[in-house]
Amino acid sequence: MFSGERMAKNISVNRLDITPIGLQNTEYVERKGIGHPDSMIDGIVDETSHQLCREYIDNFGVILHHNVDKGLIIGGESKAGFGHGEITRKIEVIVTGRATSEAGGKKIDVNQIAKEVTAKYIKGNTRFLDIEKEVIIESKIAKGSSDLAGVFERGRNDIPLANDTSFGIGFAPFSTTERLVLGTENFLNGREYKSRMPAAGEDIKVMGLRNGEKITLTIGIAFVSQFVESMDKYVDLKERIKRDVISNAQKITDKEIDVHINTGDSVEGADVYLTKSGLSWEAGDDGSVGRGNRVNGIITPFRHMSLEAAAGKNPVSHIGKIYNILSTEMAKSIANEYPQIQECDIAILSQIGRKISEPHHLNINLVVEEGADFDAIRGKADYIAAGYLEDIGKLTLDISLGKYKTF
Repeated sequence: MFSGERMAKNISVNRLDITPIGLQNTEYVERKGIGHPDSMIDGIVDETSHQLCREYIDNFGVILHHNVDKGLIIGGESKAGFGHGEITRKIEVIVTGRATSEAGGKKIDVNQIAKEVTAKYIKGNTRFLDIEKEVIIESKIAKGSSDLAGVFERGRNDIPLANDTSFGIGFAPFSTTERLVLGTENFLNGREYKSRMPAAGEDIKVMGLRNGEKITLTIGIAFVSQFVESMDKYVDLKERIKRDVISNAQKITDKEIDVHINTGDSVEGADVYLTKSGLSWEAGDDGSVGRGNRVNGIITPFRHMSLEAAAGKNPVSHIGKIYNILSTEMAKSIANEYPQIQECDIAILSQIGRKISEPHHLNINLVVEEGADFDAIRGKADYIAAGYLEDIGKLTLDISLGKYKTF
């Protein structure tokens, strides 16, 4: 799996005597779905980075410095009722950040690239939004600072140099609640389910609470008005979706499941979650990069987390992206190696200007079953971590190709 001999990489492996999250009494887990405005803008800027990487390689033979990790969705205004809906004020999407647009006498139009990517990404991930008539797309990407570009350039012909003093966080394995929350959103926004339940919009949020052995899922779904002709139909669709969610959940866990959908509704007051497009950002909700899911796809307040906005950062030297993905993949590999590992938490700390393969420190905390051979586990964990660092170039290439999600 790993090339070369393992080298010392400032790695600490520790055994923690704590109760694993899945055995604690309470747990909260959140997932913002693909159509949530925070997820949508994350996806837009990350795909912009991927496309810039492709353009840089095609035009200059190498990935140039960029960080397009700033962006905003400004919600519009709309009117939606049973069987109909219209957007009355356009949604605005703004992409910004820094990117190299010229080198060796060649130029590329980074702002035009960003606008094209934005339109394509929205079209590919929503069904009922008219991009030309209902969305305004702007890109305000500017030239990067000379000091960060200099750090980027100095690492171009060798192992890249970290462009920030920061850290990444990862953990594995997922708890039952974490798997359920992620799996529920994936199910509701899956192609197959959308084909038989078109009224369920893409803008979905799932909040999971495990209290003892019972898991409660509170789900927000933007219903598509054209498929909901009456209040009776709306109530019926909510009940059908609830049954479908419970049925899907039973494939993941045998714990007691309670499901609540659109708890802000007032059926008596005829005030329910109807939209023209299946998106809250047509009216009343906005999105900003970094406010949503972590790189593992969920938000876990009972776990260690990084607050970095990974989406849109360059995949060559930006620790805020690389180390969060690296620590997550590393934790998965270590946890998969030994079933006795109940939790594997990893933190990786950088120093600006230092090779990304040689972090300032890498910390691994393990919670293992009683009686497990910790010395053997520790040695293997150290070995796996060092191997990932030695092969970090493959990881960064895969990130640039879009093989890893950041939200």
